[in-house]
Amino acid sequence: MTTLRTERLALRRPAPRDWPAFRAFMLSDRAGAFGAHGDEGRAFRSFAAELGHWEIRGHGMFAVAWKGTDDAVALVGPWTPPDWPEPEIGWMVLDAAAEGRGVAFEAAQAALLHAFRDLGWPTAVSYVGTGNARSARLAERLGAVLDPRAPRPLPAPGAPPLLVYRHPHPARAAA
Repeated sequence: MTTLRTERLALRRPAPRDWPAFRAFMLSDRAGAFGAHGDEGRAFRSFAAELGHWEIRGHGMFAVAWKGTDDAVALVGPWTPPDWPEPEIGWMVLDAAAEGRGVAFEAAQAALLHAFRDLGWPTAVSYVGTGNARSARLAERLGAVLDPRAPRPLPAPGAPPLLVYRHPHPARAAA
C-alpha cells in the first residue's frame, strides 16, 4: 500500500473510517464545485467511487491527515476514471479548519511527484470549476497553466463548467 509523507502530512489510501468527514464536506455549502452537496445518496456514491478507484486502478486520491493523526482533512491525488480525457490530480479540503493552511498545496506537490515518478504519467491536469478561485490559485501556485484547448470531462450534475489546468512535468521543467 502506498503511503506518502511530507513535512507535515501523511497521505494514505482512503478507508471507510473517512466517510464521516467526506459526508460532512459533501453535505456542506463548501462542496458546491462537486455538485453533490445536500444529497447524502450522491455523496455516498462519490465516496464509494473513491474507495473503488483504488481497487480498480491501483491508485487514487489519498486521504490526507496531519502527521501523528489519522483523521482525514483532505482528499488529494491521482484520479483517472474512464470518462476523464486525461489523468488528473484533484483535491478537496474536507475540514474547513484546514483551509488556508497549505494542506492541499503540500499534498498536491507530493501527489504530482508520485504520479509522474511512480505511476509514470506523461502529463497531468487539474479540472477546476469556473468560479472556484481558490482551486484556480492553487493550480497556478503548483505551476499549472490554463489549457483552453484541452478536452474536458462533463461536470457533475449541478456543478459549474470546468477549466483545465496543465501541470508541468518535473523532468521537462528541470530541463
